[in-house]
Amino acid sequence: MLIAILTFNGFNELDSLVSLGILGRVRKDGWRVSIASPSPRVTSMNGVVLDEAISLEQARAADAIIVGSGVSTREVVADAALMAAMPIDSARQLVGAQCSGALILAKLGLLRNIPACTDLITKPWVRDAGVEVLDQPFFASGNIATAGGCLASQYLAGWIIARLAGVEAAERALHYVAPVGEKDEYVSRAMRHILRYVNSAPS
Repeated sequence: MLIAILTFNGFNELDSLVSLGILGRVRKDGWRVSIASPSPRVTSMNGVVLDEAISLEQARAADAIIVGSGVSTREVVADAALMAAMPIDSARQLVGAQCSGALILAKLGLLRNIPACTDLITKPWVRDAGVEVLDQPFFASGNIATAGGCLASQYLAGWIIARLAGVEAAERALHYVAPVGEKDEYVSRAMRHILRYVNSAPS
């Protein structure tokens, strides 16, 4: 099971790495979470450098894709060659978008008739792409999910885990990262956001 987090130069660390950390808590044979990028090295909006990302071509084999966010998303969607290389197939993959990643899904035509969640800066751009933007942190329809706000990445990661490894695995992963003294409350709130879309998802 491969989960790839599409990450571009100028990426938001919280958007990519919170999901990476939560997804990486799953202890299941064959479970692998990787940063995927157009280049082996990417630099964040605050200068954090990640090495040894898998390629976009390798990410085509992923069972789930998260499209990350960052300060260069509008440059990404303006790059026709890069958009054509996006390794996304919602017919066979779970596809999630974090914050401005929703703009990439919109430009790829994956949000037709599907509302989206995104961050407040990206909201007008997603609307201009013809997509309804919801005032909530997380939404999923079928195999496509979007999250708005950096810390909403917990819901995106939990949704993927619940769909691919089961609800109990999602609860365990979220419990691990939850603040001490607030774990039960934290997990309960997160799962309320996630389960409405897991329970209604096609089997």
